[in-house]
Amino acid sequence: MTHPLVVIGAGPTGLAAAAHAHARGLETVVLEGGDAPGAAVRTWGHVRLFSPWAELVDPAAEKLLADAGWQAPTPTDYPTGADWVADYLQPLADALAATDLVTIAYRHRVTGVARSGRDVMVDAGREDHPFVVHVTGPDGPQRLLASAVIDASGTWGTPNPLGTDGYPAIGEADHADRITYGIPDVADPTTAARYAGKHVAVAGTGASAQNTLVGLARLAQSHPGTQISWLVRRAGVGQAFGGGDNDQLVERGALGKRAQQAAESSLVITLTSFRTVAVTDTADGRLRLESLDGQVVDDVDEVVVVTGFRPDLSFLTEVRLDLDPVLQSPRQLAPLIDPNVHSCGTVYPHGATDLEQPEHNFFLAGMKSYGRAPSFLTLTGFEQTRSIVAAIAGDREAAARVELVLPETGVCGGSGDFDDGAVCGIDQSPSEAVPAVQTNGEGCCSPSASSELLTIGTSDTIQRLSPFRS
Repeated sequence: MTHPLVVIGAGPTGLAAAAHAHARGLETVVLEGGDAPGAAVRTWGHVRLFSPWAELVDPAAEKLLADAGWQAPTPTDYPTGADWVADYLQPLADALAATDLVTIAYRHRVTGVARSGRDVMVDAGREDHPFVVHVTGPDGPQRLLASAVIDASGTWGTPNPLGTDGYPAIGEADHADRITYGIPDVADPTTAARYAGKHVAVAGTGASAQNTLVGLARLAQSHPGTQISWLVRRAGVGQAFGGGDNDQLVERGALGKRAQQAAESSLVITLTSFRTVAVTDTADGRLRLESLDGQVVDDVDEVVVVTGFRPDLSFLTEVRLDLDPVLQSPRQLAPLIDPNVHSCGTVYPHGATDLEQPEHNFFLAGMKSYGRAPSFLTLTGFEQTRSIVAAIAGDREAAARVELVLPETGVCGGSGDFDDGAVCGIDQSPSEAVPAVQTNGEGCCSPSASSELLTIGTSDTIQRLSPFRS
């Protein structure tokens, strides 16, 4: 390639892409908005993943690490997000950065991708021109040329709002100081003090919401004044707790059982068909949450929103995309992952053919490739990047090969009617990415990673990047 491969995001999927590129001898620049690898994973480091170590290490990355003397964790153990970073993502980033082929630039946020000298309207000679990646870093804005781009920036930085219409509820932004998006670490004393003895409303039904319910219920046992209101958009909980003992992701099944116990206890009050449209102040300065159907929850002190994530497409307006209008995922992938149709556990492995966009050599990968759909598996991201990098390297036979078998989820296969509490009960709004990684985090399923993008720490790195500037 005339110019390097650029990977956006240094999370689990982005680093796996760099490992596969290194194995094929491709010069690669990884751009990460955070100040370290796995920036998004670090924010939910207290959460235990659903996948064991055997499913959290990319094969190409494992070989690179083994050659550097890395000791693999016990394959059957289930790490936390912090473990994943410390024992895999950070060592992998260090090993990649030590090579002559891979540059990882932290605190470099991607602000745009285009064809050099061509906006999205221009047809003439598009594929003859390299990509230009616009980046803002410590030294200001830069333009990096790339022969191919893999966007593995994840979705963690763009959580869905509390509001039921896909937009923030009235007053949601005004009360941001009392609204948390994500799973609070109630084992942390400072965080525990924020919620202990308070009335906490939790919105969402997926794995992140279940982790939150379990954590707050434990907190309530030691702080009796703690109240928990669980806001469920559907008419009933249905099978929101997953497949239990039938779930091939054993830890996810166990989480569902713990969450169900918490929800059925006296510690949690469940409000169904609650679709928040407004957040207002009460007379004593607390919060009132109002639902579309007229329900009201009064005297709320804190709100935890775990209603899923969505992709940030704002920096991709000048590349040609073919995305599903519902999920905002690659159009060919959407029918496989749409929660309106079936469980994401029925997704078969897929790669370059399904993920490449009309803009040749531009790919979405990792959690970003799922758009608004939930339940992304880290293994899926590894298989995606293996195939994508093979295609970029010109090895179409390897790109088309399937080298992965995914577990079934153990939950029902269709989502049913949005208002019918008796059917499947999977929340229409993607519940998240984190621990169902399920990527596992990339949110959890991970979020890939970070949706913030990546800095240059040394003058040597700056010199290595400078040739890519135009």
